[in-house]
Amino acid sequence: MRAIVVEDEELAAERLIQMIQSIDSSINVVAHFDSISDTVAFLQNQQAPDLLFLDIQLADGRSFEIFEKTTVEVPIIFTTAYDQYTLNAFKLNSVDYLLKPVQKDDLRKALDKFKKVIRKGLNANEIDVLKEIIRTNGHSYKYRLVIKAGNKIQFKPTEDVGYFFADGKEAYMVSRKENRKYLVSYTLEELENILDPKEFFRISRKFIVRADAIMEVKGLISSKLEVKLSQPTEHELAVSRERAHEFKKWLDQ
Repeated sequence: MRAIVVEDEELAAERLIQMIQSIDSSINVVAHFDSISDTVAFLQNQQAPDLLFLDIQLADGRSFEIFEKTTVEVPIIFTTAYDQYTLNAFKLNSVDYLLKPVQKDDLRKALDKFKKVIRKGLNANEIDVLKEIIRTNGHSYKYRLVIKAGNKIQFKPTEDVGYFFADGKEAYMVSRKENRKYLVSYTLEELENILDPKEFFRISRKFIVRADAIMEVKGLISSKLEVKLSQPTEHELAVSRERAHEFKKWLDQ
């Protein structure tokens, strides 16, 4: 049996692959991807796998975007850092869901269920249900962030954020009032999960912007979108091609 693992955390992917093979040596993990774009390219151009292990949050967006870019007729076992409430909700919809860090017993049960029951792909209605559960799972979003200013630790309300940017392994917020940057104790991936998705959008690998800070959006010849904020910025904020469609939908809420 051929399987694909889609997971943007290298150690988590390696651990999952090792567990899969230790549980069932007949499962051959033929590929591992960390992004939506690479996964879509594979599904469009290569033989479909028998099973797909899919993380919700990937390096270039949420994995549900894969279903908008290509037809997926493959059984899926999702992995996620969302809470137990969400996990149970997905199971009620006959879709296996593993809470991270994935436990071996849970993985074994998911594989048994796949073999006995879920040898089918997801239809459009099921995908919509999954999206809605993610949106309405009662997740409590951050409204204040601890920031580092010299040798002092302060906090800033998220309503004062213009945008976030990544610089190497560190992430910074840029305030709207002062237009100053502050080091935060989260990666952009973590910020995506703790910030209200109605207010914040990750336009690319390096930037997350706040809706209220956007002044205008311009289309570029390259088919990218240029975002102009109501404050001066030292960075050129461009929406990646992969995120442009979702960004327009986010603006039109």
